[in-house]
Amino acid sequence: MTSDQLQDLKNRLSLLKQYLDVANRSIQIEEKQQATLDPSFWDQPDKAESILKEIKGLKFWVEMYQSAQTAFEDVEVLYEFYKEEEVSEEELDTSYSKALAVFEDVEFRTTLNQPEDALNSILDINAGAGGTEACDWADMLMRMYIMWGEKSGFKVVELSRQDGDIAGVKSVSLEISGDYAFGMLKGENGVHRLVRVSPFNSQGKRMTSFASVFVHPMVDNDIEIEINPADLEWDTFRASGAGGQHVNKTESAVRVRHLPSGLVAECQQERSQHMNREKALQVLKSRLYELELEKQRAQKDEIESGKQKNEWGSQIRSYVLDDRRVKDHRTGFETRNPDNVLDGNIDGFLKAWLMEQAGK
Repeated sequence: MTSDQLQDLKNRLSLLKQYLDVANRSIQIEEKQQATLDPSFWDQPDKAESILKEIKGLKFWVEMYQSAQTAFEDVEVLYEFYKEEEVSEEELDTSYSKALAVFEDVEFRTTLNQPEDALNSILDINAGAGGTEACDWADMLMRMYIMWGEKSGFKVVELSRQDGDIAGVKSVSLEISGDYAFGMLKGENGVHRLVRVSPFNSQGKRMTSFASVFVHPMVDNDIEIEINPADLEWDTFRASGAGGQHVNKTESAVRVRHLPSGLVAECQQERSQHMNREKALQVLKSRLYELELEKQRAQKDEIESGKQKNEWGSQIRSYVLDDRRVKDHRTGFETRNPDNVLDGNIDGFLKAWLMEQAGK
């Protein structure tokens, strides 16, 4: 590490402090925490929870800055020791590499600057062209996102699924909960293409199949979405998939259709029909919220369902297993380890897309 590289880190730290408005955020944290000490703070539970959520959000960014500040101070001290020949160049370079990784991560996270980015996420996967092969591919994608979520510290819950006739899934809806879950995943909207030697083809032919992924922010209590009950059409049906004796014995699964928009949401997560109705309505509100966000982002790429077909020419990413590569066609980001990607290690793709969007 050189003195110029150290100065570069110092300049980047200064820019982060300004961009994240650390001084102002720190003042807001102190003021809001004082408010929580008021004996009447919990007299209005919704307002109290909203304030606690605001504090958490403010702390997130202040702590991001502090992690970069600590990394810089550590390497700065080590540089002084290096000049005194008390540490080796190798030790200094190792410390610098760690600091650089921290800075890059913080700078990347500053791209998550839209209000909806902090929300939980609903991720829908639908098998496209390719029959059983496509259903198996949709199941592989579901496993990939579940593994990514668990490795990233998110909570992943299956809301609904429709199994394939022979293998895999025709469709599945996952709720991925945690800080900035939607912001991290919002670039996954689009068609994902798989090329492989098919295990379902007796002749061992190379097959191509497709699945679409759509990501929506999960609305919370701070976001009001008004729906006229007369605009809703409800159905109940028997749950499918894993679930023991309860499955297929009671009509606890729920489906709701919003007549004006045609949007549909369903939930079979809970044993209680009432709880499934609440979750299905929340999912529907989330999709209506995403629809409204899309109208507001009209100048950006349209990602709504139906704007892309699950077939040739519309894919955002290709997974070519026999050639050992996965490539994102929007950013050009590519890896030669598809097994690693399918095991949930997709951060490189997520970050490349988000950084490109920030650059735009």
